[in-house]
Amino acid sequence: MPEAEGEPPESENGERADLWLGGSLRLYQPPRGAHRAGTDAVLLAGLFAPPPDAVICDVGAGTGAVGLAAARRAPGARLVLVERDPDLAARARRNAALNDLAERTTILVADVLAPGAARRAAGLVPDLADIVLTNPPFFERGTYRASPVAGKADAHGFAEGGLTSWLRTCVDILRPKGRLGLIHRADALPACLDALRGRFGAVAVRPVHARADEPAIRILVTARKGSRAPFVLRPALILHEASGRFTPAAEALHAGRGWIDPSP
Repeated sequence: MPEAEGEPPESENGERADLWLGGSLRLYQPPRGAHRAGTDAVLLAGLFAPPPDAVICDVGAGTGAVGLAAARRAPGARLVLVERDPDLAARARRNAALNDLAERTTILVADVLAPGAARRAAGLVPDLADIVLTNPPFFERGTYRASPVAGKADAHGFAEGGLTSWLRTCVDILRPKGRLGLIHRADALPACLDALRGRFGAVAVRPVHARADEPAIRILVTARKGSRAPFVLRPALILHEASGRFTPAAEALHAGRGWIDPSP
């Protein structure tokens, strides 16, 4: 990813912050080998432009990369970062302060998959947000080889039926006509559509390909709570040229410029 010139700042214990999105965002992240913000987070953060006064909720926020990137580009927006891991939530809080977003950011340490009463006691209340951005775990446990790194394993998998429960929480905290932005594996498209059915309309899917002649590796999904608008399949997003270099669209997104879906 492109980086800004100069050395990133140090924390009190000597830890260095990564320069992200062309240096426009600085992030304290877990050590390499653990789950860290990468291209998936870049794509989700650049999926669509939030209205200036929106309340944005990043569900499963980790260190806050997606939500902080979205809030930085929407100066009047409020941000809610939802993360169940207290250590990651603490990093998200540090990152909000590091990027001068602390006054606009609320951190909720909450389990997205907990029963309704427990979620609401933790702050995940109905009508919380205008926009939900989420990168849910990609696998159901038992269907893949889990990482030996605990934080990475938790970020990548959950129990059977977890995706439906995860998206049920997303719709619960969205206000009427609120928008969802989601990234997932390409082969999870049927499961995503099943989980969205009856809860969201105006569902639009954009396949993401590493290269133009290769199968899709990700899907980017947008949807609106309570809408009856029809399904749309959008043109594909290609990440790399044949040479391996980023395409102009992917390079712009990694530099924090432009939006994948500029429509409202």
